[in-house]
Amino acid sequence: MRAMLLAAVALAATPALAGGGDPAAAATAWAKLVDQGRYGESWRQAGALFRNGVTKAGWAQMVGRVRQPLGVVVSRRLTSQARSRSLPGAPDGDYDTLHFATVFTHKSSAVETIVLAREPSGWRVDGYFIR
Repeated sequence: MRAMLLAAVALAATPALAGGGDPAAAATAWAKLVDQGRYGESWRQAGALFRNGVTKAGWAQMVGRVRQPLGVVVSRRLTSQARSRSLPGAPDGDYDTLHFATVFTHKSSAVETIVLAREPSGWRVDGYFIR
């Protein structure tokens, strides 16, 4: 399956998903919103770049088309994490890219990539990809 860009960068959300100093916790909490089909809430919880790159309705349509055929998440395991100061097409900042080995009911081996940016309110998701 080819890599699919599901979203690109976003603005602050509630402290519950900000993850404080732990980008892995923020990424996991955000991914659970997507797992539950709460696409509008995941858009609201995303970072500024994300929200500026896709409308709430556009995100819901895009992510729904990709995620629904995969079924429910059976397991998700963090496999790698890398900090950086820059990303292609994004301003310099504090970024963390996380890769998860994810098993869905209809896809036994997927890699989810979640890119976060540190914003004043905490870590926010700015990119989400599945392959």
